[in-house]
Amino acid sequence: MVESLSAIAFFVQAADTLNYSEAARNLGVSASAVGKSVCRLESRLGVRLLHRSTRSITLTAEGAVFLERCRRILCEIETAELELSETRQAPRGRLRISLPLVGMLIMPALTAFMHRYPAIGLDVDFSDRLVDVINEGFDVVMRTGEPTDSRLVSRPVGHYRLQLVASPAYLASRGTPDHPGDLAHHACLQHKFPSTGKLEPWPLKRAPDSLEWALPVSMVCNTSAALLDVAVAGLGIACLPDFLVRPAVERGDLVPVLDGHIEHQGTFRLLWPSSKHLAPKLRAFIDFMDAELFKAAPAARELQA
Repeated sequence: MVESLSAIAFFVQAADTLNYSEAARNLGVSASAVGKSVCRLESRLGVRLLHRSTRSITLTAEGAVFLERCRRILCEIETAELELSETRQAPRGRLRISLPLVGMLIMPALTAFMHRYPAIGLDVDFSDRLVDVINEGFDVVMRTGEPTDSRLVSRPVGHYRLQLVASPAYLASRGTPDHPGDLAHHACLQHKFPSTGKLEPWPLKRAPDSLEWALPVSMVCNTSAALLDVAVAGLGIACLPDFLVRPAVERGDLVPVLDGHIEHQGTFRLLWPSSKHLAPKLRAFIDFMDAELFKAAPAARELQA
């Protein structure tokens, strides 16, 4: 069993580096020891895992499948070791995380986490772009929508809905729309996805036989916070998350518009590599954000699956 685990570790290093010499340096052995270990593993399995030439090493199709299983095996072992060695230790270390540009929602929970776990250092990337979690080396990211990368594990941490809002002054000047079609005569402040440059659709209910219509564009912006300020200033109607507009609505600075014509529910999720063991620092962050992110928004928490 020990020899098999050693062979798996050697194979994973060789597959990760695609270079026996580099794999050997990482393992503290000779390059020939890595090569012989991989050869013995291939003989035992009866398949070729790596294509080798004088210039390069590449994974075979069978090697790629076996590699994913080997990663999970090694991660399970590492997790077991961590659970035994760190059960009595406070979570510590550095976490590299990527968070969306919704500071009004995230910052209270993030600062509370830093107070609770001072031994965990955070390397935070605030961005709405679709980051490559694994290739860019993130421990965990928060994003909206359904996960599409099978290499990632996800946990929903809260729900939100989009709302159309405008200032009382704007509505007094331009009138209040009673039907989505009325928006054709209004100033529409629209959000642009930073990663694609496309406009975010407004989630308006449409009858099956209704004609498509294009919304006017008075302003396009890739940050919701700026659209909020422009809407409060009385310059148009914006489509924004409920948690972002709630304080302004409660103050009377904004008024919901066409609420009965909107059909939307979005989900915030934490995502992390499936091959990433849940070290105490990572587990602490996931559990804390799950519990605290929407703590000040009970209605959103009640919707959480």
